[in-house]
Amino acid sequence: MDKVNILIIEDNDDIRESTAEILELGNFKVIQASNGKQGVEQANKHLPDLILCDIMMPELDGYGVLHILSRNKETAAIPFIFLTAKAERMDMRKGMEMGADDYLTKPFDEMELLNAIESRLKKKESHKQLYSASLEKISTLLDKNKGLEELSKLISERKIRNIKKKQVIYYEGDTVNGIYLIINGGVKTIKVAGDGRELLTGMYGPDEYFGIPALLANENYKDTAEATEDTSLCLLPRLPLEELLNKYPDVAAQFIKILANNILDKEEQLLQLAYHSVRKRMAEVLMRLNTKENLENSQLNVSRDNLAAMAGIATETVSRILSDFKDEGLIERKASQITILNPVKLQNMKN
Repeated sequence: MDKVNILIIEDNDDIRESTAEILELGNFKVIQASNGKQGVEQANKHLPDLILCDIMMPELDGYGVLHILSRNKETAAIPFIFLTAKAERMDMRKGMEMGADDYLTKPFDEMELLNAIESRLKKKESHKQLYSASLEKISTLLDKNKGLEELSKLISERKIRNIKKKQVIYYEGDTVNGIYLIINGGVKTIKVAGDGRELLTGMYGPDEYFGIPALLANENYKDTAEATEDTSLCLLPRLPLEELLNKYPDVAAQFIKILANNILDKEEQLLQLAYHSVRKRMAEVLMRLNTKENLENSQLNVSRDNLAAMAGIATETVSRILSDFKDEGLIERKASQITILNPVKLQNMKN
């Protein structure tokens, strides 16, 4: 079996050489670069299986390395781990937004290093299977083979990002950088009111896109996107996606259809907020989630905060209504898991 190739880009000789020594003892083949420019050259030349890269370097820093490699389709999907002595939140957010897969904060020990690498390599392998399943489902979106082929190609060339629960993907006001496709997991989009309350504008699950309105309107994101659970997703970058939409009308029509359906859903939610009682709104939210997930066992995993945002009511009111529903035999509830026992009565809940 061929050895796994790992590229280390680090300007500190001691750190680079000691890290290389550890990896070589772990039966990895190691390529070394002492600055960012050399790192880019080595990455393009050897196409390593994984890259370890320092952030703070002269000439070309780690962010610059990641930016350049992410623009090359041959290097864009290579797992990329930052090595940094800084653990500030903004540094981490910037790196993850650019497509970094993980961070190791210096100084790190041997097990931290080896575990991070093994984890990334395993996820890289599992992503191939996720892509295959996701692309198969996407094939139902399009009628024209050429459009499907080009969309599938665009998706397959992108790196899957792993997002932790409650991690923000983009904030309201951020510049639009493309459309996101969820491979597995879940994402919610929200707007925050002046008093701090959240208004939920969308809930998205596997094989669904989000961020479409901002891209089509050529405006900044109008809401904030946050993972509701550990999630895998990929970003379809703005420029190549716009080229695809302009070239293949059938692809554009399908994205417009997705956007139109989202708008219709939001209109229905607004009507419910205006005219339905809190009990009926909660019943409709539960049934909408159940239908959306297409669950055979009628079990939902959703937090009180998300239910409150979807129904437009206070979290305390959610707790009270769910307790009433449980007493009435409509649901069972254990922590954030809700089991729907009587969907017919929920569906026909009187106002």
